[in-house]
Amino acid sequence: MDKPVADPGALPDAETITAALAAIAEEAGGDGSASDVRAKVLAHLKAVLKTGRAEAERQLFADGKGHGCARRLSDLQDAIIGAIYDFALVHVFQVANLSQGERIALAAVGGYGRGTLAPGSDIDLLFVLPYKQTPLGEQLAEYMLYMLWDMGLKVGHATRNIDDCVRLSKSDITIATTILEARFLTGNRALFDELMERYDKDVVSRTASQFIQAKLAERDARHKRMGEARFVVEPNVKDGKGGLRDLHTLFWIAKYVYRVRRRAELVKLGVFTRRDYNLFVKCEDFLWAVRCHLHFLTGKAEERLSFDLQRELADRLGYQSHPGLEDVERFMKHYFLIAKDVGDLTRIFCAALEEQEIKNAPVLSGLIQALPFARRSTTIRGIKDFVIDRQRINVADDEVFARDPVNLIRMFYLADRYGLEYHPEALKLVRRSLKLIDKTLRTDVNANALFVRILTSRNDPELNLRRMNEAGVLGRFVPDFGRIVAMMQFNMYHHYTVDEHLIRTIGVLADIEKGNLAEDHPLAAELMPGLTDDRAILYVALFLHDIAKGRPEDHSVAGADVARKLCPRLGFSPEDTATIAWLIEDHLLMSMTAQGRDLSDRKTIEDFVARVQTVKRLKLLLVLTVCDIRGVGPGVWNGWKGQLLRTLYAEAELALTGGFSETSRKSRAESRRAALSERLADWPEAERAAILGLHYDNYLLTTDLEDQVRHAEFIRRSDAEARPLASAVRTDAFQAMTEITILAQDHPRLLSVIAAACSSAGASIDGAHIFTTTDGRALDVIQIEREFEADEDELRRARRIGRLIEDVLRGKVSLPAVQATKKRARALSAFHVEPAVKINNTLSNRFTVIEVEGLDRPALLSRLTGAISDLKLDIRSAHITTFGEKVIDSFYVTDLIGQKIEDASRQGRIRKALMAVLRQDDADKPKRAAAATAD
Repeated sequence: MDKPVADPGALPDAETITAALAAIAEEAGGDGSASDVRAKVLAHLKAVLKTGRAEAERQLFADGKGHGCARRLSDLQDAIIGAIYDFALVHVFQVANLSQGERIALAAVGGYGRGTLAPGSDIDLLFVLPYKQTPLGEQLAEYMLYMLWDMGLKVGHATRNIDDCVRLSKSDITIATTILEARFLTGNRALFDELMERYDKDVVSRTASQFIQAKLAERDARHKRMGEARFVVEPNVKDGKGGLRDLHTLFWIAKYVYRVRRRAELVKLGVFTRRDYNLFVKCEDFLWAVRCHLHFLTGKAEERLSFDLQRELADRLGYQSHPGLEDVERFMKHYFLIAKDVGDLTRIFCAALEEQEIKNAPVLSGLIQALPFARRSTTIRGIKDFVIDRQRINVADDEVFARDPVNLIRMFYLADRYGLEYHPEALKLVRRSLKLIDKTLRTDVNANALFVRILTSRNDPELNLRRMNEAGVLGRFVPDFGRIVAMMQFNMYHHYTVDEHLIRTIGVLADIEKGNLAEDHPLAAELMPGLTDDRAILYVALFLHDIAKGRPEDHSVAGADVARKLCPRLGFSPEDTATIAWLIEDHLLMSMTAQGRDLSDRKTIEDFVARVQTVKRLKLLLVLTVCDIRGVGPGVWNGWKGQLLRTLYAEAELALTGGFSETSRKSRAESRRAALSERLADWPEAERAAILGLHYDNYLLTTDLEDQVRHAEFIRRSDAEARPLASAVRTDAFQAMTEITILAQDHPRLLSVIAAACSSAGASIDGAHIFTTTDGRALDVIQIEREFEADEDELRRARRIGRLIEDVLRGKVSLPAVQATKKRARALSAFHVEPAVKINNTLSNRFTVIEVEGLDRPALLSRLTGAISDLKLDIRSAHITTFGEKVIDSFYVTDLIGQKIEDASRQGRIRKALMAVLRQDDADKPKRAAAATAD
């Protein structure tokens, strides 16, 4: 990409700018208030700002110093504001000396007060008056603000006297923080110094405890708003967990409690070691570099590292692709490691605050005594190396890990066993002792046994694994895990980094085992008590299932190899090791089969069972699959996926126990038909018989009984109203989806028309179940992505889409243009998925299976199904699967006389036509990118 080019040079200072403005005024006879003079002054200031920012960006590319760029931009702004102030006094208001009552001091506050600015940052100013507003002060402030606004700057401002500043700071934590950061810019220095003296004496010295509590609460609320996880894949560089605001919060508290003005002073006070301070500087510099590049790139105050920006930022920051990891993934891994370091600094700083209070008492006594864990240290029976300090585990002395490196694992085991949190001092010593985790410790029998107990704990394994990971222990003890720490997957499907995903899946499994998720995952909850002897297998398989991500080879195969090497070290038998390796190698088998194959097709079940082989493996794989999907991120799991998995499990279990045959399948269908009949017992006999005779066996076997009842009532109502074409909608929070059911006369293009109507309404299809009734009608169930949080709003939207589908099928309206949302188009433009079309006659005994894979986009399903219909193929079943930006759709088809597609040349024509649809993505991408840029 093109980098900005400018002649190197220093940024202009206030004197230089002031002289240029004075020359403009003198050229007009010294009158700076004339409109033409003001226009020339404004034009000059805009040019200075533009040139200065270009120079700052050039230097950022040259030296990569983010904090330096932020300081240069702040210095540039200081110079401009100072020049405007001087010009206004001398040439606009023509005042040589201000009287005592007219004194005014101009201060930078907020982020600007720290002396750092991003290109899109607000300019926060405080006009300080001695006691009350004066006409001159009001006019001067107004002139300066309008000049800054006319320059296109976002300016936050307040005009207050000293008494107001002090009074408001006592009652408003935001104002207290703003003045805490105050920095003198221009005007009367004595007045500014008086404000800061009063602020220190009347505010800071009396409210330290309240300030700390408020700031930490503010931080927690911000994290909750932005997402509690530090490792979300589209983080907010300013306000997200581990972002710049967390560092700012630390420094605000430090300035309030220790009354320091510079970061380096925290080393002299013992708050940070020199190493901690260097880490603080490194984190801040990196985050500022990312933020400044982000603002320069977008031309606005964008703080979120969205997918469509990450790749360009990686390029601007100079990252290169390596085998297994793209440049953007290496950049984001670095970002997440920095976010992790910010978390470490927070714990270190909080520990220092606590120790300060314990030693010196007065400042924080109210805060510390109010904490629930403010109790004296106690020993742990039979343990000499660790103590319990305020309900947190701490080391007995600084030689604990050096004496016995196994203690680096034992500490986390004891914390889990006794339900303890971790003392920051203990974690600090852990991080400084990581070099002790070597081959000897990794092969130590006791260390490995303790680790397995932590991993398979019935208490809170997720919490303690996360603490081990944050402390650096997990990645050192299991080096393969260390390779995926902070690794992101550049896709829209996974919400977290790989290590965070693995740890979250452990948490899901623990919740299922405790019965906390029985309503969401009834089958998994039912199976867990019977897997007591194999629970360790499940926990280890989940911990390792994605551990080989980021390698050139298939991560499932490579992960199985990791398991074969690691599990004997962890104490597993050869038989259990083989089971764990199989679970990892085939951990995607059940989800892909359930979502992408026709579960009513006997060949699907036979192929699946051939891979699974035993009921024990089936049970383990079902639970692992549920945890894996649930751990991907919010909104990924839904009730439809749960029903598909339960159906596949039931079919496979029967096959594995010898119960699967056409006869047993028939009897199971009759059993389901009888259950439906019982639920419709209050219907007239003739109506009930008619409904029961409508459905083929595959419908009865793959559709939940509650859905069957709802469909029966829908069909009955439609028939009573003599509506051959009808739609029904429903939505609920559990499914996190909106469902539209269409009853219509079956024909080959039905799915294509439905998909086109959904796309034209801006709805993205996430799944489709297609059923044919015995009287030649189609019952199609379509699931679309939810748009509104409230059910009533979503139902209105769904009914509108349902009516549109009906109108299109009746021929009343033609399809409007596809309404792709700009947000989705912009996000998709960041990705490329290599298109593929596979045509397979071995996956089904009755149908040809066409599997397409490519980048998702609005109307894709409509175009694919339209192309299939144009090829004179009949779609008998469609299975729509979306993984973020990637779609894998499977179509079970025959020719128009019901035969498989065996002819090689015809298969070639099918493949060519569908590839043309998929490749249209690459042709559309520049248009979408251009539209997003223009927007």
